[in-house]
Amino acid sequence: SEGFEICTVDHSKGGKVRLDATITYSDQCEVDPDSDLMDDAPRACSTMVYAHKHEDFDHDKWFQAYVPQSGDGCYVMNPDGTLNDTDDIDFSNPEQVCWWHMKDGAVLGVHNGMIIEYDATTLAPLGMVVSRDELMDRRVAVIDDQWGGSALVLYNDGDNDVTVVQPNEDGSYWRKVVRNKMHRMKEMRRMSAAKKWMKGLRSVDEDPKVLSSYGPYTTTAGQVMGLSTRAINPKA
Repeated sequence: SEGFEICTVDHSKGGKVRLDATITYSDQCEVDPDSDLMDDAPRACSTMVYAHKHEDFDHDKWFQAYVPQSGDGCYVMNPDGTLNDTDDIDFSNPEQVCWWHMKDGAVLGVHNGMIIEYDATTLAPLGMVVSRDELMDRRVAVIDDQWGGSALVLYNDGDNDVTVVQPNEDGSYWRKVVRNKMHRMKEMRRMSAAKKWMKGLRSVDEDPKVLSSYGPYTTTAGQVMGLSTRAINPKA
């Protein structure tokens, strides 16, 4: 049988490769005896997925999320208004589960005391939208944005403040709190090249200080004249 493996490269351990899961395809497809074998409909083959245990998983810091299933009884049909409008629905409770569609097609859900975004096609978890501390003791509502779409808002019972959970510019909601490792690796290569070039330019043995200038946005203002792209020393 053929298949593939899912591995993780641990850079903190010198590039050690960790085997996380093995996916093996079945030798043959399961055929429904009642189906029409003459049609061209695709037939799914069974697979076996084996998750390998490892020492890094022996802690509670891993991101885990409920995976919605059609007909699981947790789906909120046509959400309109407050989702946890009664005290017996506590979204800060890790066992509380529900999920729904926004009007733009995004799939959001509550699990483990957080709001999670799921892939609209596979319903696989994409990432965290609202953290536990922000969701604690908050009401969650899906309202009409008055432009044909919907908006996700959070509010408290004790005041008149409301928080709009804004989607990202690409339409997704999950917060990309970890920078892409490939981009970071390329940045480090450029910084190393700049350091080497500067040492050659000055003909000195002392390592120069290398800073990086990043973009793109630091404000919601619609102009750039008052902005600065000057590099900032993160250790200062």
